[in-house]
Amino acid sequence: MFRLTAKKEALREIMVKTNKKTISLVLGSGGARGLAHVGVIHWLEENDFEIRSIAGASIGALVGGAYAAGKLGEYEQWARSLTKVDMVTLLDLSWEKSGLVRGDKLINTLISLVGEQLIEDLPISYTAVATDLKGQKEVWIKSGCLFDAIRASLSIPLLFKPFKYKGVDLVDGAVLNPVPIAPTFGDETDLTIAVNLGGHAESPEQQSAVNSAPEPPSSSFQEKISRFINHLQQSVTSSNSRDWGPYDIAMQAFEAMQSAIARQKLAAYPPDIVIEIPRNACRALEFDRASEMIALGYRKAKERLSQAAVQKLNNERQQ
Repeated sequence: MFRLTAKKEALREIMVKTNKKTISLVLGSGGARGLAHVGVIHWLEENDFEIRSIAGASIGALVGGAYAAGKLGEYEQWARSLTKVDMVTLLDLSWEKSGLVRGDKLINTLISLVGEQLIEDLPISYTAVATDLKGQKEVWIKSGCLFDAIRASLSIPLLFKPFKYKGVDLVDGAVLNPVPIAPTFGDETDLTIAVNLGGHAESPEQQSAVNSAPEPPSSSFQEKISRFINHLQQSVTSSNSRDWGPYDIAMQAFEAMQSAIARQKLAAYPPDIVIEIPRNACRALEFDRASEMIALGYRKAKERLSQAAVQKLNNERQQ
């Protein structure tokens, strides 16, 4: 009770103090929508929020790990440059029963960007959440190799092979906890801010209004390249003897499950502030939309934090 009251007092002071507010940041799962986490972090840093702790699941563990390691800029630059063809190249298909993709190529690329680091050597507290399927429980990874933790937390069932960690097969933390707030309970910070990537879906009208900014005209050469890439992807998919349909359905089912569990977790353990990213902002593997998702995260953080501050000011006037 004391902790909750103290956090409410800290939130009330957001608009009247200029010193930094320390926060625990919870970064949820949701595939490519997780690039919005980058935009959220940028807004927080620009507005005097000091991130002291990060807990993340899946893409949240990846972005949070890059930030904790001081390499978010390198990760962002790489993510913004990704194309559909790059994604096909990075996903080393295995077609094994345990997973469609091995994941080694992707992780090795990320390691080359961020470097090998130990979690206990990071300047801020960091927790990656994974799932022990056999034990049917969450696993909080707070020490050891950073990318072992990230690889375990990223292992989406059916898509990636499970990652063996200390003799246990681990899969995506989102299976049991898409928005892992619990690892931050012991933090001595002013506020807990959670980013939920399974927020309410926006209508096509809302999305078109958001993305109405004019784009630079593309040359006929660029249009030809784009058509060629789309044709190439269609050809690869249609010529492959495997049926991709079940994987697509499984991904959709997994995302629906994540959204439902996230709502329950947020209701049971409400953070001080929740920033919601619409679940239909982009599909799970549309990592070529990085710039768009980063901008969306920045905008949603600005809107939500401004709303929270105004609400608190109104409450103060009424008291």
